[in-house]
Amino acid sequence: MEEVPVLIVGGGPVGLTASILLSQAGIRSLLVERHPGTSIHPKARAINARTMELYRQCGVEDAVRAAGIPHHHTGMIIWAQTLAGEEIERRIPWRATAQSGTVSPVRNCLCAQDYLEPVLRTFAEQQGPGALRFSTEATAFEPQKDGVVVTIVDRNSGEQQEVRAAYVIAADGASSRVRRQLGVKMVGRENVYDSVNILLNADLTPWTAHRPAGLYFIENQKIRGTFLTINATDRWGFLINVLGPFGYTAKELTPERSAELVRLAAGVPDLDVRILGVVPWTASALVAEQYVHGRIFLAGDAAHEMPPTGGFGFNTGVQDVHNLAWKLAAVLKGVASPSLLETYNDERRPVGQTITEQSLANASSMGRLEQTKKNASARPEYLNEQGMIFGANYASGAVVPDGTDEVPVANAVTDYTPSARPGGRAPHVWFERDGERISTIDLVGKGFALLTGAQGRAWGEAANDIARMVQAPVTSTRIDAAEFASAYDIDDDGAVLVRPDGYVAWRSRGAPRDPSATLRQAMTSILGLRH
Repeated sequence: MEEVPVLIVGGGPVGLTASILLSQAGIRSLLVERHPGTSIHPKARAINARTMELYRQCGVEDAVRAAGIPHHHTGMIIWAQTLAGEEIERRIPWRATAQSGTVSPVRNCLCAQDYLEPVLRTFAEQQGPGALRFSTEATAFEPQKDGVVVTIVDRNSGEQQEVRAAYVIAADGASSRVRRQLGVKMVGRENVYDSVNILLNADLTPWTAHRPAGLYFIENQKIRGTFLTINATDRWGFLINVLGPFGYTAKELTPERSAELVRLAAGVPDLDVRILGVVPWTASALVAEQYVHGRIFLAGDAAHEMPPTGGFGFNTGVQDVHNLAWKLAAVLKGVASPSLLETYNDERRPVGQTITEQSLANASSMGRLEQTKKNASARPEYLNEQGMIFGANYASGAVVPDGTDEVPVANAVTDYTPSARPGGRAPHVWFERDGERISTIDLVGKGFALLTGAQGRAWGEAANDIARMVQAPVTSTRIDAAEFASAYDIDDDGAVLVRPDGYVAWRSRGAPRDPSATLRQAMTSILGLRH
C-alpha cells in the first residue's frame, strides 16, 4: 500500500495551492484529480490582493500576472441598458484605486481560472516532493486511528489501489464526495438563485475599449446579465443573472439561443458571436458545520459554497489551505502537537461564515434572490470589501493574546485599519534594507518571522534558540524605521512573531528580562505543546 503524509483530493486552484505550500514546507503530498487536466472554463477570475500576497511569497506571482490581464483593462464597473446603449452607472472599486497600494505591496489580479490553473499546475509539478495525478478519482475513505485509507481509481485504465495518508485535504468542490461520505451538515441557504454562464468569442472592443471594466452589468426590460472580461478583446463570459422573470429557462439556452441573447444584451443585432460553452448553475450560501473531521480537512468550496458576487469563493479557499498547510507541516515534522490542527476550524470557519453571508448580501442587493424584472443596484460595499480581504482576526490556540482590544472600524466589510495585534494580518510597511526598499510582507511566508524594532538585537539570539527548538526556520529582522514601530505598535526594543501564513501570533511591546525564555513560552503555546 502506498503511503503519503498528505493526500489532496481536488486539482483546482485550492488543491494546487495546497500542493505548492506543502512542497515548499518540505512535506510530501499526493494530489488526485478526477478530470484529465485543468479547467476548460473560466469560472473564477478575480484574485484579490491578499491571495496575490500569498502567491508573491510562493514565487508564482509574476507567472499568475502574466497569465491574467493588465490592470488598465479592469479599472471600472459599468452598468448599462445594453453594451452599445445608454450607460446607467459606473464605479471605480476600491481594489482598483491607488489607495489600495497603501495596504499591500501587491495589487489584485484578474486571471480566468482556465488560464490560472495551468500556471499553478506547472509550478506545483516543479516544486517537489509533491506529486500530482490527474484522471485519478478518490472513491472511498476509511478513517483509522493513525491515518486515512483512501481508495483511488485511474479513470483511464480502471486500475484501483489503496493509499494510506496521514492526513487528507478535501478540496473537491461544492459537490465534495469526501464531505458527503463524512455526512457533514451544511448550514445556510441552498439554491438561492439560478444562473447560466455563457462563454463566447466576439469582438466587443468597440463598446468596451474606451471604458475598460472587469464587469459590464446589463439591465433592461428584456434581459439582465453581465459581460465578464476575460481577455478584454474577443473572449468574454456572459452571465445571465435572472432567468424566470424574463421568460428564460436553462434548458432552452442552446448555443443558437444563447447567441441571440448575447446580441440582445450587447445591443448589436448583427454581432458576430461564437458560443464556446453554456453552463447552468445554482448559487447557494452554505458553510460546513465543521471543517475538521479527525484527519480529514475540508477546504474551498467543499467547506463553503457562496454566491460569486464579490469574487470571494476562490480566494477564501486558497487562504484556507494557506492557514492549514503550515500547521500540517509542523505536526508532521513533530514540532507541534496535533491539537494545532484544531485551530484550522477555529480560525477559518468564522471567516468562511462571514464571507458567505456578505456574498449573499451582495447578491440580494443586486436583485438576484427575489428575482424580478425591476433593476437593482449593488450595495456600496460591493467590490469595496477591503475589511473582508485584509481584516480577518483569528482567535485560537495558535495566537497568544497581548491584552489589547481589537481595532474598532465603522464597517467591518469595507473598512480596514492595519494592526499587529495578535490574530491579525501582519501589516505592510515599506522600509530600507541594504539600500533596497522592501515590504514587511516580503519578510514572511517562509517559516516563522520575528520582526523587531531598531534596538531588538537580543531578539535575534532568541530567534536562533527557538529555531533550534522547533527545527524550522525562524528568521529575525531588525527594522530601523519609525513607520514600522508605529504600524506594529511596539517600542524600539519590541518584537512581533509572524506565523508562516502571515498572521501575527504574538507581540511584545518592549524587551523583557529574558527574551529567549519569553519567546520560547510563546512558541510553545502557539504550537500546542502545553496540551
